[in-house]
Amino acid sequence: MSERAAPFYCPYCGDEDLRPSDAEAGGGKGAAWECAACNRAFRLAFLGLLARGLAPGSPAGPADASGPGGPGIDGGQDPEGGVTR
Repeated sequence: MSERAAPFYCPYCGDEDLRPSDAEAGGGKGAAWECAACNRAFRLAFLGLLARGLAPGSPAGPADASGPGGPGIDGGQDPEGGVTR
C-alpha cells in the first residue's frame, strides 16, 4: 500500500478539518495529522492483526457483543440462564 489512509474526523473533538502534519512519521510510527478546530496533533498507525481471527461460521466483521463465539455456540447461555458446553 503506497498511499496513507486519511482519517475522517478528529479523535478528540470530532471535527472534520484535518490536515497532514509536517512532522516526520519515521520508523513506522504512523502518519501525523493536525486538527484545525482543537489545535491538536495526533498519529494514526496500523498495529497488526489480531491472533484470534474469526470464529468458524461467523460473518466477516466485528465479533458479536454477546461474548466469544456469539449466541448458540458452545460457551454461550441457554434460555434458562445456564452455561452450555
